[in-house]
Amino acid sequence: MPEHLAPRLRGPGGRPLRVAHLTTVDMSLQLLLATELKVDLEAGFETYGISAPGPYVPQLEAIGVRHEPLSALTRAWEPRADAAAGRELLAVLRRIRPDVLHTHNPKTGVLGRVLGRAARVPVVVNTCHGLWAQAHDPLAKRAFVLGAEAFAARFSHAELYQNGEDRATLARAVPGRRSRVVGNGVDLSRFTADPADRARIRAELGVEETELLVGGVGRRVAEKGIREYAETARALAGKARFVWIGPEDPDKPDALGAESGIEFLGSRSDMPELYAALDVFVLPSYREGFSRSAMEAAASGLPMVLSDIRGCREIGTDGEHLLLAPPGDAGALTTALGRLLTEPALREQLGAAARRRALDQFDQRAVARVSLETYAAVARARGLPWSVG
Repeated sequence: MPEHLAPRLRGPGGRPLRVAHLTTVDMSLQLLLATELKVDLEAGFETYGISAPGPYVPQLEAIGVRHEPLSALTRAWEPRADAAAGRELLAVLRRIRPDVLHTHNPKTGVLGRVLGRAARVPVVVNTCHGLWAQAHDPLAKRAFVLGAEAFAARFSHAELYQNGEDRATLARAVPGRRSRVVGNGVDLSRFTADPADRARIRAELGVEETELLVGGVGRRVAEKGIREYAETARALAGKARFVWIGPEDPDKPDALGAESGIEFLGSRSDMPELYAALDVFVLPSYREGFSRSAMEAAASGLPMVLSDIRGCREIGTDGEHLLLAPPGDAGALTTALGRLLTEPALREQLGAAARRRALDQFDQRAVARVSLETYAAVARARGLPWSVG
């Protein structure tokens, strides 16, 4: 990042600032926040990632991030384990003494904001990556989610939202002066279609040159709309090949097994090449904060069918950049996807428009720059002895 685009912050006496990002699992640090972590390192921060330990830790440490494991931390709410994880987190914060604690994910967002203030972290910032309740969820779940978020927001110094709908939902609990919509982004330099990559991946998958390949990306859970995608694949059998890319998530209650009509490719580390191999991208998810996979697909110039939900609507306008279908509606998904499979001009038009929008709107470095600006603004408001140099 060019130095003139972001404040070069220093702590008291000109020492490097210590910035810690807290997520539930190390996968989130690597796959969702890697660019933000790199920007922090480029800014000269001592950069920490705090999460449950896992296989992505070596990749984080390779770029210079100091990982602090919370062995008791789980993704699901489990009171006994959560209490143990809270004790671990408090001990870590008191030991590393960060200047900034930036929290992410639903559970760690709640725990981190509260315990960050308890540990007297000077600046506590939270990013809402998508409220974990929808309008169609049971009242008890919505009350718990919104109540927990409203409570935790009282402990942060600033709240960042990936989409405006979530900010509006919590507007009565979070004053506008402490909140900002920042959007979301990806590392745009990684997602440029290469014909050689396309040919290699399609050969690996046994896809003919003239065959259409449709793919979705995400965890293998029902919440991603995979059952509806499978029903659509069966309805459109013979018109394309249908794949799904992403890890299993056996700890989730809606974890899925096999679904006829779809080939599951599992977790892959070569996502830019896989996007290049696709002809159409689909994401029929029930809930998204601001879909990263859809941004990656847009940056790759793919025509897309997404769910008509917050977190997907932000990717683009229906009929201009992509097609939208109601979540949970396999018939509507089949109709929209069928159009793309039978109208090559529409595929070309939407893919080109999606690529232009991605280049203009989805630069993750711009999002990371807002985080740095937020840290500086909070420090000024609190009269902290930081310097800009």
